[in-house]
Amino acid sequence: MRTLVVGAGSMGRWLADALDGPVAFADADPAVAREAAAAAGVDTTTADIDGTDTYDVVCLAVPIPVVGDAVAAQADRAEHAMVDVTGEMASPLAAMREHAPDLERLSLHPLFAPESAPGRIAAVTAEPGPRVDAVRTALTDAGNEVFETTQDEHDEAMETVQASAHAAVLAYGLAAESVDGRFHTPVSADLQALVERVTDGDAHVYADIQSRFDGADAVGAAADRIADADRDEFERLYERLQDGTTDDGDGDTEGA
Repeated sequence: MRTLVVGAGSMGRWLADALDGPVAFADADPAVAREAAAAAGVDTTTADIDGTDTYDVVCLAVPIPVVGDAVAAQADRAEHAMVDVTGEMASPLAAMREHAPDLERLSLHPLFAPESAPGRIAAVTAEPGPRVDAVRTALTDAGNEVFETTQDEHDEAMETVQASAHAAVLAYGLAAESVDGRFHTPVSADLQALVERVTDGDAHVYADIQSRFDGADAVGAAADRIADADRDEFERLYERLQDGTTDDGDGDTEGA
């Protein structure tokens, strides 16, 4: 299976490493594509980002804001299938439906950074077929757990597990004062470790997530509610979390 990977950053390289058969990298920066191909070694080449050469499968590993344009630009280069690992589902799947209606179509979201692979991968199979099956099999053979979902279920979950989670961690990092490490408790030490983990990356990736998914406002509202709570209200909020509930019993979620 001949594959074109558009986007030669860390996620594109991770994907190419898992796939079987020859792979070509294309990137807006040709030097990045050449570096990725050289690092991958045998059966890996480069391709012009604006080229017209075709492949069995075209895989997109591009930032969230440009995935729609990337699908439109690269769809004609896919002979059988298009796949993306963008991190959101609605935009790439809508673009594939418009520009590649006759192709197999698969949207993937690795729920981990490449250096933490293998891990769980959310998948939406919009149009099944042997090539997208081959991609899924290669990822499973590499030790990943690929599970099927829907675009709405995925994108709604990302509001919590990405936008809210990142906002909460970064907010702690911004609010925390520098203290002698001897004062850290297990909770504060874990939070500080999360701040360091989240900030050991690319700001634009996290900015893309915050721009695409709601969630930060809910964290801010919850923090305000805790700050404004009297003792009784604080204990009630605390006990709700102990019970695993995030609403007031009337179905309205607050601060979830």
